[in-house]
Amino acid sequence: MFGRRRKKRDEQTERTKPEAAPRREGAAGAVSFGNEIEPEAQAQPDKEADRHRSSGPWDAGEDAPESKRMDLGSMLLPMAQGTEIQVNVAQDAQRKQKIIGVTLVRGKSALQVQPFAAPKSSGLWDEMREELREQVVKQGGKVEDHDGTFGPELKALVPVKGRRTEDGKQLAQRVRFIGVDGPRWVLRGVIRGEGASKPEVMAEIEQLFADIVVVRGDQPVPPSELLPITVPKEIQEKMAEAAKARAAQQAAQSGNAGRSPNGAAPGAQPGPSGGAPAGSGES
Repeated sequence: MFGRRRKKRDEQTERTKPEAAPRREGAAGAVSFGNEIEPEAQAQPDKEADRHRSSGPWDAGEDAPESKRMDLGSMLLPMAQGTEIQVNVAQDAQRKQKIIGVTLVRGKSALQVQPFAAPKSSGLWDEMREELREQVVKQGGKVEDHDGTFGPELKALVPVKGRRTEDGKQLAQRVRFIGVDGPRWVLRGVIRGEGASKPEVMAEIEQLFADIVVVRGDQPVPPSELLPITVPKEIQEKMAEAAKARAAQQAAQSGNAGRSPNGAAPGAQPGPSGGAPAGSGES
């Protein structure tokens, strides 16, 4: 059935295990009056949505496969070989930078992941898909339903802003919107690049998604709100260094024209920007 087994269920199984059947010594040796073959109890999913993640993504309270992972607070991300982890940030109303997601880049594919709070009952991913469908259509894109590895997903052609062909046609990129309902959380993924179009690459990107462990925590968070993503101090320093390097490169490319006295480009903001690298798997 389903390979998922929770620690809690294992403990309950130990407590309720029947006593060994009485044995009698005879000429042929020990003889058991019980069943010689005792079938192993199969773990059942807590709810219908769990069958779509029988092999991951995982909840922090479950027995996830051993793997080297980066701790980002609400998520433990796999540090797979050849995979770069980038932190996505944006400015809020107070012009403060806020982490809005994390992107795993592998070759010519990118997987952005975001963990959201959800009610105990499943179904939030269904609502999210409808919202995503409306957004794509409003942008002039095309979207269709697909039954994928993690259950219902969306395949879309999303217009690339400011990109057109020589004859004026709007360019679009293939995107897959995947997601699963977990225990009081939803993990959403957006796949771009070869992982959204080439079957031979899709499995690699899906495995990255499946290896993620979501740490919901006990803090009260309204449904549909992004769970807090935290970055270790050493990674924050790397992000800041990367941002400074990009600012210096942009200033060098623009030449002396419009350069400020301190050498930074006008209006440049210090600190990490969207897509700043957080680290990579061992190579």
